This record gives sequence, C-alpha cells and structure tokens, in this order.
Amino acid sequence: MNITYSKQIPVRYEADVFVAGGGPAGISAAVAAARYGRSVFLAESGFAAGGAAVNMLVPAFMPFGDRVNFYAGGIGREVYDRIASEAPERFRTWCPDGIPVETLKLIYDDMLSASGCRVAFGAEVIDAVTEQGKVTHAVLSAREGVYAVKADVFIDATGDGLLCERVGARTEYGDENGLSMAATLCALWAGFEFEKFEYPPNKYVDRAIEDGVFTNHDRHLPGIWPILANHPGVLDGVGGSNAGHVYGVDPRSSESLTPAIMQARKQLMEYRRYFREYMPGCENAEIIFTAPMLGIRESRRVECDYRLNVEDFKRQAVFDDEIGRFNYGVDIHSSTNDRAGYEKFVGEYYSLRYKDGESYGIPLRSLIVKGFDNLLCAGRCICTDRYMLSSVRVMPGCFITGQAAGVAAAQTLEQRARDVRLSDVGEIKEKLKRIGAFLPNAKGS
Repeated sequence: MNITYSKQIPVRYEADVFVAGGGPAGISAAVAAARYGRSVFLAESGFAAGGAAVNMLVPAFMPFGDRVNFYAGGIGREVYDRIASEAPERFRTWCPDGIPVETLKLIYDDMLSASGCRVAFGAEVIDAVTEQGKVTHAVLSAREGVYAVKADVFIDATGDGLLCERVGARTEYGDENGLSMAATLCALWAGFEFEKFEYPPNKYVDRAIEDGVFTNHDRHLPGIWPILANHPGVLDGVGGSNAGHVYGVDPRSSESLTPAIMQARKQLMEYRRYFREYMPGCENAEIIFTAPMLGIRESRRVECDYRLNVEDFKRQAVFDDEIGRFNYGVDIHSSTNDRAGYEKFVGEYYSLRYKDGESYGIPLRSLIVKGFDNLLCAGRCICTDRYMLSSVRVMPGCFITGQAAGVAAAQTLEQRARDVRLSDVGEIKEKLKRIGAFLPNAKGS
C-alpha cells in the first residue's frame, strides 16, 4: 500500500557548496572548498565529524604513505601532523597506531570551525530536488524538522552514496551475486598486554572453532590496535578491535542493519572468550564499549564519467585529469563465511600489493556523477570496480578524493562554469598542489 504525502518545507540555508557526510572525505571537501573562498554547508547525520573512526570506532587509518611518498598530502597531512603532535604516544611512521578518537574529534571540529563552513550535526539527507540535470536543493531531516538547503554544487561524501541515490543517479552494488563485503562491529577493550601478543591475531581461530567457541565460523580476524599501551595506571592496555564479521548485511537497509548489529554484539562476547583463553597477553581482556554503528566496508558505487578498475591498479595508471595518487592494496573482505571465501581474500590481499614508491592515479572523472552537471562524489562511493573500492575506501584515500571534490567545486564556481566538466582541470590540480596534494605527474611538479 502507498500513500501520497506532501508538505511545504522552508529553505533554511543557502550556500555555494553543499556537502553530505562528515567523514574524512566530507571534511576534506568542505574545508578545501571553504579555504578557496566558497560558502559551504556540511550535513552530518551523527553528532561528531570523523565518520568511521569516531562513529564506528574503526581503530586504524591505514597508511598515509610509504617510505618513498606521502600520498595523502594536503588536508590528510594536516590531520596526520596534528595527531603526531597531540597524541605522539600512539604514533608510528606512516600510520597512526590506533586512532585517538577524542583527539581526532577535536582536530576535525577545529578544522571545520576555522574554515568558516556551516556544519549541521544530526542532519540527514532524506531527499533532493533536481532540475534539468542539476541538483538545486538537498532536503534534510533534523531536530528542527524537515528543511531544504539550496546550493550551486553538491558533493556526496556519505559513503553509502545516499545523496546520489536520492537524485536518481545510477549506482552499482556488491559482487555478481549482489553480495557486499562482510561488516564488523568495532569496540574498545582494556586489559591487553601487547608485548605478549602473538601474530597474526587469527592464529588460534581454527582451534577455537573446533572447540565450539564461535557460533560464526569466521576465520578472518583483522585484529587489535594499541590505543593506550605501556602507560602505568588503570588505562594501560587499551586497544581497539576490528574483530568478527557479520555476513549478508545490506547497508542500504535498516531492516538488514538492525539484526546484524545485534548479532555482532553477541559475537564480540565470543571474541572475549577467544582472546582470554587462546591469545597470550589477553587473559584479562575486557570490552569497554562497542561502537554505536556497524562498520561498513562496502555500499553503493556511484556511476561517474570514469570507472577506476583493477587494471588501473596493475598498470599503476597515470591520468591527464589526475587529482591524486594512492598505494593501498586490494583488501576485499569475503562476502561469504566459508574457507573458500577466506582463501580468496588472502590470495588477493597478498598478490595485489605495491612496493614502496608504487601507486595508481585517481582521475577527476571518477568523482563527477554521470547525468548531472553539478554533482560530485568523494570517499568510498566514488566510481570504481570492487577491487579499487577496497583500496580507496580507507581513510587516507578519502582525504585525497574529498579535498579534490572540494577544490573542483570551488574552481567550478570561480569560473562560473555551468558544468563541473567545464572547469579548468589544470587549475584544479594547481590549487590541489598549493594545499599539498601529492601530484607528481602534474605540470611543474
């Protein structure tokens, strides 16, 4: 049964650039556009900026670079340097070792406030208005009720491609069977003696499965990252877990997410037993807090002007409209809970890797949404195949594509171009270089 429902809503705000989503991609897009003189409105459904790191307690950024290049230059570098300064005890070369969540929240708050962009927490995109290939308004649901924001350029940095889905952009999802990567409920723990750890963290999982510890026979255990280690006192041995998969979750559906997070909470108690009984140094492990949201690795991939693909990875692709380079390998967690799925993951994980100094380019065309003149995407939902999604989805990759979308939006408005595609790509790259982006193939680099 359907009903017809209509209601007049206020246009509460106007801005040059509207950004949906306040994770690393959305923050980078908003800050970059604002620093180049544009008025920006950023809508974030949660009550903190930071995305998966703060709302899903994902415990690791993954590498910002290697021993040759720093790929997440620009806004990513600013975040990296501030963590190095403000949380040095959790830091190691190229990759902060365990995310200092509260410090990171303040870093993002500071960056957004200093940029001058307007931020609305607790505001979720529920619809949008389009007119002849242009998005004109985003419709938000917030404490004030339902209202609209008018803008000239729109950026979808929701991870799930929510804004693009609302305007009817074409998207892809999952593998050939419609399955996406398994999800994980991350958590904070205490009582770990990290110096006694034996790696890999799934070293004893097969034995635990045989002993009946796990109801979900999942052989993949990404692990525990130290957050507070070797600090005398009650907080010693605090870590963040990325442990346990929930299979068959559809992140596009609350009906799927609800039982999945309930299952994940139960599974973590099984991991508590596993750590205590099988893992050296974890005999006193205790869960402090589970994330309020399930960690999602894969959702919609938006159809844009170019689909970044695994062959681009293999050939270390260079593009004329390159807005960044990245080097994280293919990391497709299995969609199925069986040994075949796990062994396929292991094979791809170790075979599709780069040596230090090797990387692939990311073209601006993979951020420009097909069928629309003023809509870009950034972060996990950009146009890729599944292999490249599994690389670019991590936080340093999101910094790269986010700041590029923000600069492209600013350049489009500066030129008064009627279409993002008519923006001067050379000037976009120059503006990105000025903020520190890694663009070795750009002229003058």
